[in-house]
Amino acid sequence: MRYFARIFTIVILFSSVILAQNGEENPMLKSQRDYPAPPSAKKIPTVFTEFGKTRVDDYYWLRDKSNPEVIDYLNKENAYAETVMESTKDLQETLYEEMKGRIKEEDQGVPVYENGYWYYYRTETGKQYPIYCRKQGTLETPEEILFDVNKMAEGHATFLFTGYQVSDNNRYALYSSNTTGSYAEDDLRVRDLTTGEDLPFLATGVQSYQWAGDDRTVFFVIGSESLRPYLLKRADVFKNDPPADVYEEKDELFNLYISRTLTKEYLVLGSGSFTSSESRILKSDDPYGEFKVFIPREKDVEYSIDHHPSGWFITVKDDNSKNSKVYRAPLQGYEDKSKWQEFIPHDPKVKIEYIAVYQKFVAVQERSEGLRRIRTISLDGAKSGFLTFPEEVYALSMGVSPEFTSDAFRYSYTSLNRPYTTYEYNAITGETKKLKEQEIPSGFNPDDYTVERMWATAPDGKKVPMAIVYKKGLKKDGNNPTLLYSYGSYGASTEAGFNSNVFSLVNRGYIYGIAQIRGGSELGEEWYDDGKLLNKKNTFTDFIACAEHLVKNGYTNPQKLAIMGGSAGGLLVGACMNMRPDLFRVVLGIVPFVDVINTMLDESLPLTTQEWEQWGNPNEKEYYDYMISYSPYDNIKAVNYPNILLTGGLNDSQVGFHEPAKFAAKLRATKTDDNLLILKINMESGHGGASGRFARLKEVAFQYAFILGSIK
Repeated sequence: MRYFARIFTIVILFSSVILAQNGEENPMLKSQRDYPAPPSAKKIPTVFTEFGKTRVDDYYWLRDKSNPEVIDYLNKENAYAETVMESTKDLQETLYEEMKGRIKEEDQGVPVYENGYWYYYRTETGKQYPIYCRKQGTLETPEEILFDVNKMAEGHATFLFTGYQVSDNNRYALYSSNTTGSYAEDDLRVRDLTTGEDLPFLATGVQSYQWAGDDRTVFFVIGSESLRPYLLKRADVFKNDPPADVYEEKDELFNLYISRTLTKEYLVLGSGSFTSSESRILKSDDPYGEFKVFIPREKDVEYSIDHHPSGWFITVKDDNSKNSKVYRAPLQGYEDKSKWQEFIPHDPKVKIEYIAVYQKFVAVQERSEGLRRIRTISLDGAKSGFLTFPEEVYALSMGVSPEFTSDAFRYSYTSLNRPYTTYEYNAITGETKKLKEQEIPSGFNPDDYTVERMWATAPDGKKVPMAIVYKKGLKKDGNNPTLLYSYGSYGASTEAGFNSNVFSLVNRGYIYGIAQIRGGSELGEEWYDDGKLLNKKNTFTDFIACAEHLVKNGYTNPQKLAIMGGSAGGLLVGACMNMRPDLFRVVLGIVPFVDVINTMLDESLPLTTQEWEQWGNPNEKEYYDYMISYSPYDNIKAVNYPNILLTGGLNDSQVGFHEPAKFAAKLRATKTDDNLLILKINMESGHGGASGRFARLKEVAFQYAFILGSIK
């Protein structure tokens, strides 16, 4: 159960282009001697003693954003970045308009039926944010606007609308938002949908929430000072009484999350670390009752539960079933495991990602040989069938219908050259219906492009999957500019899905590649385990192997190769850059997690202690030595580095702004080349960057232009 890990949550939008202007080199490629001197952060040594050895950090002071000198330094870095990129302003605008042209500005999501209403969102031309609406009964009835996020965002440089939830009587909606850009510190309010006005109720620092079944009681989880979701509270939204504390999770490795079963009958309080979990249940119509432990937590055992009137479905992952298995248990007496019946057996080659239990069937999303697949199973387990898909490489996501009695559910299908398409599958009749295909207003023909799946060989002999897309007619002469992306942490799989922005790259001759390296779960839970803790370096060597595979097989060469990663993917590219600075021409570290030792030793920071199960506890020498051997900040050397762009967000709660800031400062003072190094800090937002859909494209255009100017 990984709620606030350093996962880069924004869909990967970054790519690059080639541009020749009358055969002249782009002005951004000038030596840095031709620019004003880049900012130089002063050295203020901070001395640490760890395991009898001294470690000096000259830039530790840059972590304090309340220090005016820190803000001054960041402003100077931003000004320098703008100076270096000044010659690309026209290109940035061209790219922005091009990417914007692939967005259908006036659009509508596929309506979803729940409890008598059709819910959907729509967007309007020129507006940054969606408008959330509903219609009662049929789609022909008048529209009711629930939330116009454009109006809510007025006057705010950053505005994140993070979700809403309607009460069972359809009158009230809980909704969450923030103006910092942080994904872990929301304000929770209640809107009366009959008047459009908010009730006086307000809760802050909220990380998850759920209506009870009485249309007035809300449960919500708040974070600690380090933003760990640890305390469940209960409130009557119509009273001014202070919210009551319900349950506190005291284990620093565990996070809380509140949800409700699809049947609506139970509230489920989940508590989980990276390796263990526990659930508590409470009848949703009895909000002042006591949450009951479903099955007590056990070390290295993760489980989740789904309710059905005939019994419980329990998905379990442990040492004997790393890819999970599913049991069926009775409604009463489920505590006795001898009464559990195996519903889906463990398969070492197939990872069960999640299940959805409906009145008449069970839908399963699972992963085999690096690709997702969906199957449905009858409630007695006797009948099972797979949905089929036409392409060799694709991305797939199963949706969950909010109606327990539904015969159908939706899924989205896409590939590197296929826009997102939403389908509805009826599990009873076997009928598949196409509901909506992503429209590209400026035009798009999938047949203009080639998608390939290939396997690189890692140093230990493991075969690493990779997917690439390029324009047909490309010559494999080793001279094609290429952008290679990956993530490789937390078991998060990097899907080979459609990204319309990438085609500003591909249409100009680029190859765009996705490496599915260890640390993700593309090849199952073992693939994840082989890329964490004392196996973390496999993540980096896998990625390097993918890059070398592209070079060896004539797709590109090191002077044409750009790499990019965000958040923990920034750790990936930072480590690879230190290990093989000769292999890459350009490195983009987007809100990069690069100061591993300092962050993992600081228990006051968000995400630290619970992530010891992910990276290891650096208070133990074995893990300390291993971490410091790859931590990008701690392994900067006096060598020639590629051209580097680093970004950050001043309000980032997942990866502190100081990580890219310190990384940039130390690189400037150490590296031996004149290649470009710029740092761009968003002074008004957090981990995801700009919050508006068009403002975000501006950031992407900036990144495109940087790669353009760096690859001749």
